[in-house]
This record gives sequence, C-alpha cells and structure tokens, in this order.
Amino acid sequence: MIFLRCDYSEGAHPQILEALVKTNMEQTVGYGEDPHCLNAADKIKARIGRKDVDVHFFVGGTQTNFTSITAFLRPYEAVISPARGHICVHETGAVEARGHKIIAMPTKDAKLNPDQIDEAVRYHEDEHFVKPKMVYISNTTELGTIYKKSELQEIKKRCEKYGLYLYLDGARLASALTSPENDMTIEDIAQLTDAFYIGGTKNGALFGEALILSNPELKKEFRWLIKQSGSMLAKGRLLGVQFEEFFNDNLYFELGQHANDMAKLLREGIAAKGYKFITDSPSNQIFPIFPNALVAELEKEVSFEKECPIGDDEYCIRFVTSWATPKEDIEKVINML
Repeated sequence: MIFLRCDYSEGAHPQILEALVKTNMEQTVGYGEDPHCLNAADKIKARIGRKDVDVHFFVGGTQTNFTSITAFLRPYEAVISPARGHICVHETGAVEARGHKIIAMPTKDAKLNPDQIDEAVRYHEDEHFVKPKMVYISNTTELGTIYKKSELQEIKKRCEKYGLYLYLDGARLASALTSPENDMTIEDIAQLTDAFYIGGTKNGALFGEALILSNPELKKEFRWLIKQSGSMLAKGRLLGVQFEEFFNDNLYFELGQHANDMAKLLREGIAAKGYKFITDSPSNQIFPIFPNALVAELEKEVSFEKECPIGDDEYCIRFVTSWATPKEDIEKVINML
C-alpha cells in the first residue's frame, strides 16, 4: 500500500531518532526547563531574528491551539477563523469546549480575506454579542494554499485597526515556507504575528510543536495555562532534543522542501493526464478530481482521504506527501492513472 493519507504517518527522521537515542539516558529536570529545551529555544530565537520572544513546546497542534486561545482571550471574547480552519473542523470543538466562540468565515480557498475581518467585527457590535479579539489563520491552509507576504501584512493592519491578536497555526509551516510560490521568510512571520507555532509533527518530528509568543501581553503566566490544560509534557526534553536537531542546521526546511518536491511531481503527473484540481495548492497537499470508478481502483493500492463529491460521477480526494515520501511511490501512482 502506498501511503499518501497524511504527512505524519512515519515515525521520525533518522537524525532526530539518533539524537533521541543518544540522549536517552540523560537525567534532566522536566516540564520544558531542561538544557535541551532552553538550547532549542535559543536556536529558534536566532533563526527567526527575535531575542525578545518566549518559546514554549507542545506535543501536538490541538493542544497548542486551544491552550493559546484559552490563555489569550477573556470569557466573552471570540476568535475569527476561516470556516475550514483547523480549530473549526478538526479539533472536536476544543476551543468552544473551553468557552470561546469561533466566528467562522466561509472562503473558497481556506484563506481569510482581510475584508472578512471588517465584516466580523462590524457585525459583533455591542455587549449582546461575543467580542472578536483574535484572528486565526493557518499556513499552509487546510486546502494546501499559502499566504503571500502582502496578504499577511494586510491582515495584520486590520488586526491593529481593531485591536485583535493575530495567531498563525504553523502545523505545515515548513511546506508553506519552502513552497515555490512563497515570498515570506520565517522572520517575516515572527514580525507580523502576535503568536505562531512551528509545526514538527507533520515535518519529521516524532511529535512536537514550538509556540512563539512575540506580543508581551500574551506572555504573562502562560505556563500556568499550559499545565492546567494538560499540555505540559513531564519529559519535556524529548521536545527540546527534536527542535535542536531541526535548527542545528537547515533540516527543518530541507524536510519541507522534499515534501513539496514530491507533491509537485505528483501534481504535474496528474495534470498531464488531463485531470483537474479543486484548488491550486502549491504545497504538499493536493486535491485532484477523479471519476468515481478511478477512485475505487486507486483505493486498492493507495491510502488517501476523500475530500468531497463533485456531482454524481466524480470525487475530489486529498493526496499528502511527506518528508519521507519516496519518488518511486509517486511514479507508481502516476503510472496507475
């Protein structure tokens, strides 16, 4: 079976596993206060060009998202998100379960239009409504699209206009930043957001995300919320060791580049055979539209997710390549078509 279902199917990149084995018998303090976490945080600060940020490590994206939103918002405050945002449709209501409404704005490409921020704020006009206080976006998005620098700058301007925090979900940030259509650096993202996270789980880590807080308003007593939410890993050094490896050199970006290269090869092969896509996604997620009969045949040899039906005779499916996807697998799938 060829696995193109997600980008966290494999365990971890060998370099990361080797580092975990090498440090396995070390005895350190726990809960992210060990030398590895501190060193990894320093490496991240140097890479993003911000010494004034706080860095916190989490096991997964859902914990990162709901802990952050819970910490940043007062009980009557809400978060504006694209309707396809991960916090809307892939986290089982984790944010709402902690008492915060998500104002979901429908979009065709999973990207939030800056004008939608105006719309959401103006509609929630007084104390009878929840009060918008944060904008949530993800890069790459849930449809594999990416934000350009000018788009992020305009979203930031609207946030500043209304006094909103800007939070970027970076579960697939490596894919976004190494996309051929990207014009942003990780330094740009660090400057244009109040908080964002660097996703490791979907880019070769065994598990782990690194949350960066740049707005001083968001830093106070944040560790209390991490602990209360059940998101503080006792063996925190396991996270630190992995992010040390990511940023000792260029490994983090090299793994994202490989995933994108494999997706490009697959995308071009599918297009060459005359098939269309539901969206133009220049990252490691692609969404081709196939006849139902072809989808049924592919399912016998390829593992993937079904996105949505297109009329009665076709289906949009999702292929996701990873840091470990072999070129040979991509060639086999293209030949199957």
